[in-house]
Amino acid sequence: METLELKESVTSKKATFNNILLATDFSEASRKALLYAAAIAASYDGKVYLVHVIPPEARWPIPIEPEPPELQRDWANATLAMNALVAVDLVNGTRHKVLLERGRIADVLLDLMQRHDISLLVLGTHGRGGLKKLILGSVAEQLFRLASCPVLTVGPSVPAGMEEHTFRRILFATDFGSASLHALSHAVSLAIDHKAKLTLLHVVLPLPVPDAGPYWYVGADVLDREQRVQRETVEKLKRLIPSDVKLQSDPEFVGTFGYVPEGILEIADASQADLIIMGVRRVASAGSSAHLPWATAHEVVCRAKCPVLTVRA
Repeated sequence: METLELKESVTSKKATFNNILLATDFSEASRKALLYAAAIAASYDGKVYLVHVIPPEARWPIPIEPEPPELQRDWANATLAMNALVAVDLVNGTRHKVLLERGRIADVLLDLMQRHDISLLVLGTHGRGGLKKLILGSVAEQLFRLASCPVLTVGPSVPAGMEEHTFRRILFATDFGSASLHALSHAVSLAIDHKAKLTLLHVVLPLPVPDAGPYWYVGADVLDREQRVQRETVEKLKRLIPSDVKLQSDPEFVGTFGYVPEGILEIADASQADLIIMGVRRVASAGSSAHLPWATAHEVVCRAKCPVLTVRA
């Protein structure tokens, strides 16, 4: 990306989370996500839309009246659970609207995002086995790859109570692709809004070593090459922040080698990040996203000790 285009991309887009959609299944994981949604709404004078999606009813061969008891019972149970959720003091202090919907989860949420001009989707997880353990089931990865707005995912490793700290340290992980550069504007805007320390990170895959055999050892030439690549990476990261962008403190630039998800998680731990921001590539369809089980964003979301904000290109 040209310098002028990059500057315009970073400085012209401000994170404004006016309408926040929180999908809940009434679990502890989704309650933890609710705390983040409410805190963000308070920061941006936003409104939280609380939605619970009931699976579609079974098809009947002929019309039956009245509705089946099962249909009435699940709706009534969801209504009671939602009433209990909004009775929490934290929710009462937040502008919010309750939504009960029936249908395929991904379809319903994508429709709601468009209908209510949603600027942030918030999800909670309650399993370490992958994104298929998200509260919303296997459609969750489709959501954060197809949603037109950023998605904040609160994973199972995020400790309870962390949501009260706000975002004081933000880690922006980039591969210098279009998706991550699109996410950069959100990282800069959030760092400014929250007076946060911003760290920019690029993880370089280990450099291949030609003719490595059983007697191979790390020579000075290999170390020199890695140091040179690391310096070049840091310089490239520095060019991402226009000189006229005023942050609360000087940003930190980190270039490191390793397996990308591991590198991101290690730096997040070392910097005590309160939020990880990264871009995700756009996919052609909802179905194709489900066949990317080892994507970088997938692993980071599942294992991070802080929320992860994914921004689609």
